[in-house]
Amino acid sequence: MLYDHARMTDTSVFDKSYYDRYYRDPATRVATEESVQVLADFVCNYLIHIGQPIDYVIDLGCGLGFWQAAIRNHFPAATYLGVEYSEYLCKSHGWKQGSAVNFKSRRKADLVICQGVLQYLPDEDCEQAIENLGKLSRGALYLEALTKADWQDNVDREVTDGNVHLRSASWYRKRLAKNFSNCGGGVYLGTDSPAAMFELEYLK
Repeated sequence: MLYDHARMTDTSVFDKSYYDRYYRDPATRVATEESVQVLADFVCNYLIHIGQPIDYVIDLGCGLGFWQAAIRNHFPAATYLGVEYSEYLCKSHGWKQGSAVNFKSRRKADLVICQGVLQYLPDEDCEQAIENLGKLSRGALYLEALTKADWQDNVDREVTDGNVHLRSASWYRKRLAKNFSNCGGGVYLGTDSPAAMFELEYLK
């Protein structure tokens, strides 16, 4: 684990050079807008399939806003709120500045997106963030977080940021189970969700 605690206390670390490296430069980027669209299309279509209404979306750690287009395409009447820790992105893209740890919303979201955020948080902050996800969501959650096994077997280390906290999948699942049921594919449903699913569609 290569994590440097000072990194997460300084919002300027997530500056233009960080996003150029991991999201803009074809030689070093970890994801493209097209790859995120494929993922977002899957999540949105799955939520439509199970009957989860989407009127309000909070994207925590929205980055360059790759999810926004898919949300507008599948749920054109929905309100999308992009939330970012990065001062640079808030200034350049107009996102709301905040952290997954303690961001508050007067209105609960039908979908909370939290992709590639939690691995940057130390354990105590990460636990608070997972608790906060439950407070923010009245429906669905899409969650992606790099784990120890992912770092060993599932990612290209040449382009993936390794300066993070690497925890086990079971560590996350134990804490998510308080407020969410695992539906597979990174999709979770909260206890207030009206979506209808068959028993075997849940991962238990």
